[in-house]
Amino acid sequence: MCGIVGYTGWREAAPVLLEGLQRLEYRGYDSAGLAVQNGRGLVISKLAGRVGRLRDLIAADPVHGSAGIGHTRWATHGAPTERNAHPHADCRGAAVVVHNGIIENADALRTRLQRAGHRFTSDTDTETLAHLIEDAPGESLEERVIAALAHVDGTYGIAVMASAEPSKIVVARQGSPLLIGVGEGEYFIASDASAVLEHTRSVVYLDDGDIAVLTPDGYKVLDRLVQEQQRAVDDIEWDLAAIELGGHAHFMHKEIHEQPETVRSTLRGRLLFEEGTARLGGLNLSPEDCRAASRIVIVACGTSWHAALVGRHVIEDITGIPVQVEYASEYRYRRQLRVPGTLTVAVSQSGETADTLEAIRAARAAGSRVIGVVNVVGSTIARDTDGGIYLHAGPEVGVASTKAFTSQVVALLLLAIHLGRQRGLSLDEGRDLVWQLAQLPEQVARALAVEPCVQELAQSYAGERNFLYLGRGVNFPVALEGALKLKEISYIHAEGYPAAEMKHGPIALIDEDMPVVFVAPDDEVFQKVRSNMQEVKARGGRIIAVTSEGSPDLDGLVDHQLRVPATRSLLSPVVTAIPLQLLAYHIAVLRGCDVDRPRNLAKSVTVE
Repeated sequence: MCGIVGYTGWREAAPVLLEGLQRLEYRGYDSAGLAVQNGRGLVISKLAGRVGRLRDLIAADPVHGSAGIGHTRWATHGAPTERNAHPHADCRGAAVVVHNGIIENADALRTRLQRAGHRFTSDTDTETLAHLIEDAPGESLEERVIAALAHVDGTYGIAVMASAEPSKIVVARQGSPLLIGVGEGEYFIASDASAVLEHTRSVVYLDDGDIAVLTPDGYKVLDRLVQEQQRAVDDIEWDLAAIELGGHAHFMHKEIHEQPETVRSTLRGRLLFEEGTARLGGLNLSPEDCRAASRIVIVACGTSWHAALVGRHVIEDITGIPVQVEYASEYRYRRQLRVPGTLTVAVSQSGETADTLEAIRAARAAGSRVIGVVNVVGSTIARDTDGGIYLHAGPEVGVASTKAFTSQVVALLLLAIHLGRQRGLSLDEGRDLVWQLAQLPEQVARALAVEPCVQELAQSYAGERNFLYLGRGVNFPVALEGALKLKEISYIHAEGYPAAEMKHGPIALIDEDMPVVFVAPDDEVFQKVRSNMQEVKARGGRIIAVTSEGSPDLDGLVDHQLRVPATRSLLSPVVTAIPLQLLAYHIAVLRGCDVDRPRNLAKSVTVE
């Protein structure tokens, strides 16, 4: 969940590292630091706080040199203080390390190293790596890194430099993403492509177990036996504008407003109108495989889990295949039953979510075929699954996911239609679904038109301490997602429930101090949800209703109505989610919260 950058080449390293860290700050922003090889040794600059403060520190006390590594941290071991900020050095300051991941046997390693005379200056697990490298045998830095890692249990993406080998950077990956950026006479390392895009579009994605060595003369990828490996050079398709604010106050606001285009991008080239199906060649599922599927298990975390719950509704409705949705973090610790015909679907925006990766491995060990639904091309889940669907939503910088959620729902709708047409879904029904999917980008654009009403509404509710979000059927997961968005970025306590479950306990909370948000498009359960509104109204609760154009009027029953375009109920979560994203955003802004970087969170959860 931390961000790593590195540079070796012909230009000043510090500005390159600072720019890369700024791009990666969504991965962690508790502290930041860098180390630069200045020709005489390694100079470390670090502090608790944001990259902007590190930039000020470097401006006041410049560090010069053409090779260096940097880090922005999301704290795991040790508080977010200067002493725990990366990089970490060995006893002599001769080697420095930055690290993303968790060293699970760090306590045992620390005890052993201290007994051997090593002095620790931080509370982190990472510092053990620096001292292991200091003691490790080998003629070169890469040999010492490989020897040190033989003692390590856990996950890591690391970058290492040594004063004895100027301009060389050694990196290693096990469970945490790393890539190499390939330039002209210069090379970069980063946790993701956004950190290097300003300088190169050519990247090499490292695999678990890879060790790479970079100098200004080139790079090589090694295995643990120091045997050179071949890795493909990929081209990044998106441009720098995709990770710039483009006139918006926050990335979250920009990404909410990008959804008409991101939904269109997820659909582009995949809708077959005459055949009434979806083209999903990347699934690597034959018609026979589709027909043989007897059970689908979807594993995901957070917002992706909410998208998966929507997916359960649409897949079961369209295909008749039973679907279960599992928290990836819990799934891996349960006994996995070998059920013939099981298809596992892993949903993750980043494609690097540690819990989801482990769930994939558990599913495969139980004999399941596994496909991924991810946004990031070249991510670990994209490479470690049997096939899948790319969202093509472009980079999502705001920590609270918005456009990835709607694109995940659309991707799961495409999967449902693709499977359904292989399993008895009629041509006419398939054509109707495809046609309605094609209308979604325009409907999302129209849903965004509620923003002025939402902004005014936020003025009345920004001071609240609690919210309840209620929905039924396919829109119950939207209620969960709306509650999550509000608590993530505004720090207001919010809970989502199935509307009918409210009377089985949560109704005790209802009074004039409990705003209740209903997700209530005009669908087959609308009248049932209306009855639940009556129950809230009778107890003095204030009601905000997200409903659809043309639905029965709720005047006199609800305090506020936000209308979105009417669509088929299975598709409605793509539009009903929009007002809830905007409500969370505008409340958070009014409360003075850091919308794009909410406290304690990070974008890509690469630790368990």
